[in-house]
Amino acid sequence: MGTRRDFIKKTTAGTAAVTLGSAVFSAKSYSQILSSNEQVNCAVIGVRSRAKAHIIAINAYPFAKILYNCDVDDIIIEEHNAWCQKNIGYIPKVEKDFRKILEDKDVDAVFIATPEHWHAPMSIMAMQAGKHVYVEKPCSHNAHENTLLVAAQKKYNKRVQMGNQQRSAKTSQMAINDIKNGIIGEVYKGEAYYSNNRGSIGKGNVIDVPATLDWDLWQGPAPRTSYKDNVHPYHWHWFRNWGTGEIHNNGTHEIDICRWALGVDLPETVTSFGGKYTYEDDWEFVDNQQVTYGFEGDKFITWTGHSRGIMKPSRPGRGVTIYGSKGSIQLDRNFYKLYDLGGNPIKFEFEKSASATTNTQGIGGLDVDHVGNFFDAIREDTQMNAPIADASISTMLCHLGNMAQDAGHTLKIDRTTGKVLNSEMAMKHWGREYEKGWEPKL
Repeated sequence: MGTRRDFIKKTTAGTAAVTLGSAVFSAKSYSQILSSNEQVNCAVIGVRSRAKAHIIAINAYPFAKILYNCDVDDIIIEEHNAWCQKNIGYIPKVEKDFRKILEDKDVDAVFIATPEHWHAPMSIMAMQAGKHVYVEKPCSHNAHENTLLVAAQKKYNKRVQMGNQQRSAKTSQMAINDIKNGIIGEVYKGEAYYSNNRGSIGKGNVIDVPATLDWDLWQGPAPRTSYKDNVHPYHWHWFRNWGTGEIHNNGTHEIDICRWALGVDLPETVTSFGGKYTYEDDWEFVDNQQVTYGFEGDKFITWTGHSRGIMKPSRPGRGVTIYGSKGSIQLDRNFYKLYDLGGNPIKFEFEKSASATTNTQGIGGLDVDHVGNFFDAIREDTQMNAPIADASISTMLCHLGNMAQDAGHTLKIDRTTGKVLNSEMAMKHWGREYEKGWEPKL
């Protein structure tokens, strides 16, 4: 960032807060407020839902400014502009084509909250344009994009953080430190789960593209299809052309925490059971799934995803339990609970600012902390809590879960590359077909 970055490095830490409705989020601030030409200038791309959390977090830091809101849907932009005026007090410039934003040399960092098929290609293009990147999970639509994204970060040497914001939770960091110090003995199992009751998405009808939507740019790198009335703005998650299913949409978070707690990277084996059990609709993934990952040293992680049908007996909507030889730890975005082998509570710790867990925005204090950590990496070259080289491993586990489900048998994994050693069928899903001219390139 030139002189701006040099100037920002000289700032010192203080305190600040940001308010949305009745919720107040603590945030690191700085004693010196930067002038308008010495800010960390940001652009937020894809502004319907999750971007609200990004904008609240960016706005928590007085040295940061949102220069652009970007979306391909005029209706979403209109709603978002009103939301910005109400919640951050100003309306950033509007652009429908993100490529024009990347041409603006004043933009230092982009925040990507688009549909998932855009995450890796857009991140790579942003790095090539000299921007730092905060990209929502999952960081890729397929395993091959994972490798491209990590290679791009190394090549262009930009800061790239994935939005697995629980990595910045003080209670989770405390728990991981306690685990490393042996508080529950030898850890051997991570149990991750997600529970929701999503309804039917119906059978889509081919209709004319709304005049307010740039459908061609929305599709971007994905092969072209006709516009159906049950895809945009949310149900794309459940179509393979654009989405990656629930294991990525939500499982990424909890699988990542389990991997962190167990101190493991790529697995040796992956097995998936599940199916589509509820509605006869256009949903293309399993809607209930059980994945087991086997790791070196007899460690294992399970992920149970109930997209349609609440898990019983009653549990929180999502969470993680880590098992060790001397006890267990229950974690979610808002707490750390320690138990002995008999299930008796020993210690409970809670986040100072609560974060939403099962809605589509997920707004909370963890976003402020995670974005602040990203900014610290840009300003001071400090360590990120979820650098893409590590975050991509958790994303890879999710890809392997889908690949194991499609293959219908246990996959054996090359722990260096993540590639499947015993299934040509699974490896057919390693990459994807791209619309001509949109192939990601380094």
